[in-house]
Amino acid sequence: MDEIKQLVADIKQKKLKPIYLLMGEEPYYIDKISDYIEANVLSEEEKGFNQMVLYGRDVTIEDIVGQAKRFPMMAEYQVVIVKEAQELARTIDKLVDYAKQPQPSTILVLNYKYKSVDKRKAVYKTINKTGLVYESKKLYENQVADWIRRVLSPKSYTITPKAAQMLVEFLGTNLSKISNELEKLQIILPEGTQITPDHIEENIGISKDYNNFELRKAVGAKDAVKAHKIVKYFADNPKDNPMVVTVSLLFSFFSQLLHVHGMSDKNPRNVAQALKISPYFVDEYLTAVRNYPMKKVSANIATLREFDVKSKGVGANAVSQGDLLKELLVLLMS
Repeated sequence: MDEIKQLVADIKQKKLKPIYLLMGEEPYYIDKISDYIEANVLSEEEKGFNQMVLYGRDVTIEDIVGQAKRFPMMAEYQVVIVKEAQELARTIDKLVDYAKQPQPSTILVLNYKYKSVDKRKAVYKTINKTGLVYESKKLYENQVADWIRRVLSPKSYTITPKAAQMLVEFLGTNLSKISNELEKLQIILPEGTQITPDHIEENIGISKDYNNFELRKAVGAKDAVKAHKIVKYFADNPKDNPMVVTVSLLFSFFSQLLHVHGMSDKNPRNVAQALKISPYFVDEYLTAVRNYPMKKVSANIATLREFDVKSKGVGANAVSQGDLLKELLVLLMS
């Protein structure tokens, strides 16, 4: 995020580059940077003649170069934005000659989403020298809750660890979807609010009591009554709670428990660092380690592998996902 802030600060100060290659697996920041350039480099009066948005599926590299070589009309710059530039992956090398001597009065923005230009290629090296390359990397799931807190912080909002975890569990690592939900909450809730699981449940529709996060906690604590209540809820609402997601989360959980068992120093701080989790959740893991010896953890990992296959319809076509989950719980907690 520091790199983003610096990039935006430079654009504000008119420290502009002739080419911006915005690439990578995470589209959220590619869109944010591109939208900021589109909204702020030119005045509204200048945009009519000097700002053009192209789409990679509709144009060739020659079309882009032709537009980029034009001179601005009654403005210092023209802005050419190429969205979905990854559609030009096979011919992107043809841009190298323009990139060597780009038009100084043109700001060319290439939105190259979901993948990256090969850093060994001449076009990458040339743009990196004469322009700016920003690589937007996908966040790991264990990084997203911290990202949520950092996004909310400048806006005077905070969020509890459980509420952040609920968003991650429900929306995964899709930063655009998470950002949209956070914006909704900021419209509804007054500035300075700490966002809680109740706010998430009331305004986004994610159950605070019946979710994979709570199931993991119940299984770890060997709270069979609560775990079976959650599984019954999942069985009644299979579309919102696909078994494959539940099995994946439990597999990850028991794999982490195996890691903790292998640690010589199980100090809470060490456990949080080793598992890359919030200190808020460490007690949950330490409780589970006490409840599940290493041998049982290993057996549960094998069981979860078996049920992962079954959850995808292999060898269990006639069995409902609800019944599979109930069977899985019995095996895990016995």
